[in-house]
Amino acid sequence: MPLTDMPLEQLRAYRPETEAPEDFEDFWATTLGTAREAARSAPPAEFPRVTDSPLRTVDVHDVRFPGWDGQPVAAWLLLPRGADEPLPAVVNYIGYSGGRGLHTEHLLWSAAGYAHLVVDSRGQGHTTPDPDPVPGPQYVGGFMTRGIKGPEHHYYRRLITDAVRAVDAVRTHPAVDPARVTVTGHSQGGALALAVAALAGSEVAAALVDVPFLCHIRRGAELAAAGPYSEIAHYLGVHTRDDPESVFSTLDYFDGLHFARRAAAVPALFSVALMDPVCPPSTGFAAYNHYAHPDKDVVVWQFGDHGGGRGSQTPRQLRWLTARGLGPDGAEPDA
Repeated sequence: MPLTDMPLEQLRAYRPETEAPEDFEDFWATTLGTAREAARSAPPAEFPRVTDSPLRTVDVHDVRFPGWDGQPVAAWLLLPRGADEPLPAVVNYIGYSGGRGLHTEHLLWSAAGYAHLVVDSRGQGHTTPDPDPVPGPQYVGGFMTRGIKGPEHHYYRRLITDAVRAVDAVRTHPAVDPARVTVTGHSQGGALALAVAALAGSEVAAALVDVPFLCHIRRGAELAAAGPYSEIAHYLGVHTRDDPESVFSTLDYFDGLHFARRAAAVPALFSVALMDPVCPPSTGFAAYNHYAHPDKDVVVWQFGDHGGGRGSQTPRQLRWLTARGLGPDGAEPDA
């Protein structure tokens, strides 16, 4: 992909002034309060061990925890076998259209000495369904316009709630140090990590936000050359009677810019790729530049596409966490 967005010097200064909905904070306080209340009458988080895993250095747990409306959400918990406890934990959210997959696909963080919770995405993975509370047809394939008529029924209200509840769940596990929980993700997963940094506050120690989706959503819908932002444009192109402002007013409740401004308790390491056709770099920089915590940094991948820095980002993350006392033993990890 060619460079199609702003030059880097402009990106570093890009701080679009967008207003959150007036009831943004009340909306999320009510949403999470309702979910936690529903969890009281749902089965609690369960962490049964997988006894037939072929792995020899990792203990694997097939997790279920109550998410939105108390509905069970699947996850993998991978623990380094024989490690001293309690462990720092990494809660890992997944990119768009993906799920937790197989536990053998997620070995890096446990190999580095962390407890690693890999959270399934409702309706996207194979294990966690999304019982849709909105009657009627789905307008466009995908999730961006699922419940677009109002934020109370939108898909991302449910998914973000699940993401917060995953932190609640992992902090209860006896192998986990609840004061050292990091949230991380790429693309949609980065958007979820950003939202959780704002909504879970001091329950989260750090956020690793890679090429985040759902940031400056309107610009993404206008500029992205590929990926799920196009679902919004397609919907508005077909449903011409719908007011675009009403569509974007619904999506405003899930925009990372508004979460970034409220993430005052959580240090964060971002990454942005300058040739990203899915999440234009100006959308990621908009969130980073508005991020409220002073301990923040961004890694720029000049020729990166939506894959960002790929495997080269991870050593930076490990060192960044260790420098903040969030590593398993405080030692500097090898490159």
